[in-house]
Order: sequence, then C-alpha cells, then structure tokens
Amino acid sequence: MKKILISDKLSEAGINYLNEQSGIQVHIETGLKEEGLCNIIGDYDALLIRSDTQVTPKVLQAAKKLKLIGRAGIGVDNVDIPMATELGIIVMNTPDANATTTAELAIAHMMSLSRHLPTADRSVRAGKWERSKLMGSEIAHKTLAILGFGTIGRIVAQRGLGLKMKVIAYDPFVAPEIFQDLGVESVGLDELVSRADYLTLHCPLIEKTRNIIGKPQFDIMKKGAMLINCARGGLINEEALYDALKSGKIAGAALDVYDNEPPAGSPLLELDNIVFTPHLGASTAEAQVAVSVEIARQAVTFLKTGEAINALNLPRQSAEEIKKSFEYVNLATILGKVLAGLATQPIEKLEVALFGRAAEVDVRPVSVGALVGILSGQFSTPVNRVNAENIAKRQGISLIESKTEEPQDYISLIKLTGHGGQHSISLSGVLLGGRHPRLVCINHFDIEVVPEGTLVVTQHNDKPGVISAISAVLGNANINITRMQVGTADDQQQAMAVISVSEPLSDALLQQLCGVPAVQKATQIVL
Repeated sequence: MKKILISDKLSEAGINYLNEQSGIQVHIETGLKEEGLCNIIGDYDALLIRSDTQVTPKVLQAAKKLKLIGRAGIGVDNVDIPMATELGIIVMNTPDANATTTAELAIAHMMSLSRHLPTADRSVRAGKWERSKLMGSEIAHKTLAILGFGTIGRIVAQRGLGLKMKVIAYDPFVAPEIFQDLGVESVGLDELVSRADYLTLHCPLIEKTRNIIGKPQFDIMKKGAMLINCARGGLINEEALYDALKSGKIAGAALDVYDNEPPAGSPLLELDNIVFTPHLGASTAEAQVAVSVEIARQAVTFLKTGEAINALNLPRQSAEEIKKSFEYVNLATILGKVLAGLATQPIEKLEVALFGRAAEVDVRPVSVGALVGILSGQFSTPVNRVNAENIAKRQGISLIESKTEEPQDYISLIKLTGHGGQHSISLSGVLLGGRHPRLVCINHFDIEVVPEGTLVVTQHNDKPGVISAISAVLGNANINITRMQVGTADDQQQAMAVISVSEPLSDALLQQLCGVPAVQKATQIVL
C-alpha cells in the first residue's frame, strides 16, 4: 500500500481520483509547519502540495520513505530541489494544467485595455455617462505580438487568430515549423516590439529575459501600443514602463505580475492608463481542478510504474548505470552547451553519434545529456535528464542517434551535429584518460580545447597579426588569457581561436573583438 500525504488544499476531484485507485492510501492534513510536517512525513511515499507547504532540508531529512513531491501548479520555490535530488526524491509539477487560464487572462486584459472597461465602470458608478471620452478600438485586424512561444504563448496565438488578429511571435528557442503549423509569423525581438499593437509576454524569468522590455523597446513601440504581462514580474523594467505610460509613448498596460508583490508604493499605481490584477493567472475554478487532478494522476503513475511525468530533477539510477555512462553524459552535456552557444538559429534537429569505446554505453542517456546542455538556462524550471526530451519535443527539436564501435580518429569519441535553418554546427569531444573532457573539433576546425570556464570563440582570416590583435584587445581590458588554441581549416584561408579567459566579457568588448581586422565573428560561451 502506497501512502500519500496531502498537506495543502487540493480540489475534491483530485482527491476523489486518488481515493479511487487501488493500492493507494490518502491522508489529508493541511496547515502544517516544519516541525509538524517532520513528525509525520516519515510514513509517506508521496507528498502533494501547493504553495503553502515549505519542503525544507529538515523536512526532507525526516522523509525516510518519500519517493515523490508533487506540486499542483508550476512554481516550486517552496521545495529544496537540490536536497530532494541528493536524497533520490522526485519533484514534479504541472506546467501545462493552468496554461489555458493564464492565456485567457491575457486576452481578457487585451479586451479590457481596448475598451477602457475599468475606467468605464468607475465612471458609471460615479454617476457619469462619458461615452465620447471612453472611445475604444477594435482588436480585429490588429497585430498581436507574443514574446515567448511556449504552451501559454501558443494558446494566446490561437485565441488571437480566432479573433481575426495578425499574430507574430518571438522565441529564439522554438523551431520555425512550430510557428508555421500554427499560422504565426516568427520575427526578431525588435520587429516584434515595433510592429505590436498589443504586446503580451509569455516567457520565463531567467537572466536572459530579466528587463527584456525596457527603455530601448519602449522607444521603438507604436504610440498607441498596449503592453500585457501575465507571465513573471521582472520581465519589464517598471521604471521605464512608468515613463512610457506617463509620457504617452504607449497607450496603456495591464499587469498581473510585478517586481514586488503586492506592488505597494509603486509609482505605476498613480497612473490611469494601466490596469492591475493581483497575480490571478491561475485563479479559476477550472485551473484549480485541473492542477489537482493532473498532479494526482502523475503521482499514481509514478508510484505504480516509475514513470516520472513533468519531473524537475533526476530519478534514481543504479550505481552500475551511473558509473558506466556518467563521464560520457557529462561530456555530451558540455558539448551541448557549446553547441547552443555557437548556434545562430534555433536547433531543429540534433544528431548524436558515438564512436569506438563510447558506443559501449547506451546512447540515450548521452543524447539526453546533450539536450540538457543545449536547453539549460532557457527556462525558469531546471532542465535535466528527466524532462529534457519532453522540452525538446515542445521546442520542435528532433533527435537522431547512432553508434558504431569503429573508432574515428580517437579510441572513443562523441559527435554532436545541430541543424537549424540553413546552418549546421558539428562538435566532437573525447575523454582524456577516460574522464577529462576535451573538445577536439568544431565543424572543420581541428582544435583541442579544455571546455570549462568562459570561452571566447573567434573565426577569422588565417593571416599574421590577428591573434596578437585579439590578445591586445583583451589585455587592454585587463582580461587574462588562461589558455588559447588555434585551428585552421584544410584548403581554406580561415582559422578559429578558442580562448579561455579569466572572466566573462561585456557585450561592448565582444563587439570590439569583432572590430579587429580579419575577425568575422566572436562568440562567448560560459560553461
């Protein structure tokens, strides 16, 4: 008999589903603090939570039988995932169960902005009848611009198309076929912002997306444009938003999320051309039922079959399996990170090939390790061996695997080839001494690199003085070069340098490197 503890409020539908399952025993006790949870958690195989329960290291240490923590919803800030992973406890969430609800709120905000509904409501309540003052605009045939084209962004797109809108979207990590299948035009960020009548945000908050909408973006937006954020606070520079609204640079905005929640004292509260809601993205009866039923189903599936749907960390593996493939998986992950850093187009297809002794291990864990490297840092939730394949499928990345025990230049070698648009990038890596990763080839450039720290990769004409000029730029900026490898291509007047530097370079310094005569490209990769 598997025992499940529910420590936060779930819908009756989810609880009823659990009670109907054979071999499952359910206990509900909400409002537990750390000590109370520690006192009882040792008896349970699974813990189902929302956002109130704090799963701390102390709780996890007391959870001697626990195999699963299931979050009914998306956010898992209240769970110590690294500690759970170390203890072999799966953590899973329900990332898509409330997608429709959040998408519909964005559409509702768009409608509200278009017809001035909050202002109209206040006006009538005040005894006024200001029809001419509250002239609105139709949304049909307007341009709906979507920043972030994951599950929620795609639902918003479908709703917008149904409303006869022109829909464009920006997401550098989604393959072109995904946009094409939905009838949505894929554009760059600047074009997205400048063409938008309504700009709605549906991307995760990661380092690359923090303040992704700021003064430069507001400067190129249409004067009548409107901005909607039902994703995450921090995507918009709120100071720049205030200036854009105050000056009339944009016509209006609607926010469901904020830098600080609640946004007490924010100057945005003083403005009339902005609408606020208190983080209601998932707050519908349907969504509450959906996340509860979905986490109940996922928990039962895991406890009965071991399948970890929407898991956020690594499942347990046998010591033998880990030992056999660990170094190859690590090498593939590193190569994946380098591949993602060098790619100029979204990767649509990944080929993973094992040669020589590397072919003695199962290719799938190695392939998944490569996907982890490619996808890491692009999402708000961790990408790992459990969820990497599903995320790759959602992003439109296909996987081709092969292996042969015939060696290729090295006794043991892994080769990754990423295809995107008209471009392909091929990387080869080996394990020196069976455990030291080395990058040995980038496309047709043979080059042996220690893949760690910060790497600067340049492609340039093979002529005297280029390397010294690059070194001078870095030296003048007080950037220390720890290693440098240079490779040339057969029958070509091209060379590639991979430079290990002491600290990451600024965008301006990268541009300065590109300004060195004969340098065509400079790319930075942080491993």
